[in-house]
Amino acid sequence: MAPKDRVLAAVRDYHREQESPAFVAGSTPIRPSGAVLDEDDRMALVEAALELRIAAGGNARRFETEFARFFGLRKAHLVNSGSSANLLALSSLTSPKLGDARLRPGDEVITAAVGFPTTINPAVQNGLVPVFVDVELGTYNATPDRIKAAVTERTRAIMLAHTLGNPFPADEIAEIAKEHELFLIEDNCDAVGSTYRGQLTGTFGDLTTVSFYPAHHITSGEGGCVLTGSLELARIIESLRDWGRDCWCEPGVDNTCRKRFDYQLGTLPAGYDHKYTFSHVGYNLKTTDLQAALALSQLGKISAFGSARRHNWRRLREGLSGLPGLLLPVATPHSDPSWFGFAITVSADAGFTRAALVNFLESRNIGTRLLFGGNITRHPAFQHVRYRIADALTNSDIVTDRTFWVGVYPGITDQMIDYVVESIAEFVAKNS
Repeated sequence: MAPKDRVLAAVRDYHREQESPAFVAGSTPIRPSGAVLDEDDRMALVEAALELRIAAGGNARRFETEFARFFGLRKAHLVNSGSSANLLALSSLTSPKLGDARLRPGDEVITAAVGFPTTINPAVQNGLVPVFVDVELGTYNATPDRIKAAVTERTRAIMLAHTLGNPFPADEIAEIAKEHELFLIEDNCDAVGSTYRGQLTGTFGDLTTVSFYPAHHITSGEGGCVLTGSLELARIIESLRDWGRDCWCEPGVDNTCRKRFDYQLGTLPAGYDHKYTFSHVGYNLKTTDLQAALALSQLGKISAFGSARRHNWRRLREGLSGLPGLLLPVATPHSDPSWFGFAITVSADAGFTRAALVNFLESRNIGTRLLFGGNITRHPAFQHVRYRIADALTNSDIVTDRTFWVGVYPGITDQMIDYVVESIAEFVAKNS
């Protein structure tokens, strides 16, 4: 047996010797999110490491091709995080290569006030003005009427996340974008595999972003991706990701265009090396081939992971139905979410607080999370940021004060879900 084969056989044996401890209620942690990794994932990482694939290479290119095919989009570009994906997506719309269509400092970008800040930060980082709209309770998404009412002559783009995997009304909001000639970016980091009106989320806008952090639907450890159906935007994304260079050669490859020393760009001398010619103020946001190897192994599990998330969400929803003092989540009409989490809002008249319920659950080793930043305008980081509030953020404040979520990721078993239900029911019965 070849040395590499011996190592991989030993890795496979090692994985199979690992035992998962039995669930013990109150002792075994029930995490709100996490990666589910199997034998194939371990093998993929070790094989890539044995090949010393320490930079982006064949695995990365293969994943980009297959992931774009999954969405039915033309191009996918791997990056080092979902946050970087958001930064690249919005920054690409400021490129001079878009001519008069480009976004400029002071232009407005409509977004939801409730969410993770990295959906919003790219607007601030590019000198754009976030315009915050309220969300509806239950779905925790912005609505088409709120989006439409927020549009002004300064509005140039809409950037929204599908909250906890629950799609926003993407078809209707895409129509608003088209009507007003706005760019639409879908932050699909929590929603890979979700559909709206039978169509995958991430396929309605000009650009979509995905995260492969361990909490998300598939993982590469750290990592993310930007996808688009536009070859023009794809080329800009690639340039911004790869230091801002004009060249499109793979790392370690020269003269793909066959005229490396024949260009004259900017005020550079004729024949200046195209590998060191920069058309954007860019970054190095690439991923590694080890990460891509893990992502490739995980890619075929999207459907199974989505089914497990839906199953866990339904079991929670059925088990908690009818409990007083709790507003339970609902799927957006016409959608089939691949859920990221199960959101619960404590009613104003519940007789108990969110803090009391969360502390009780945490004492039982049931992990909880708040709905990310809640009303983002209330955070210290945004006290000196220029933004506009389109309407009263009433529900966003309710989310900030009274909403949290528990996990539904595929590593949670029926036994764990039943313990979560029993614990919440016990707390409500004692405190209502």
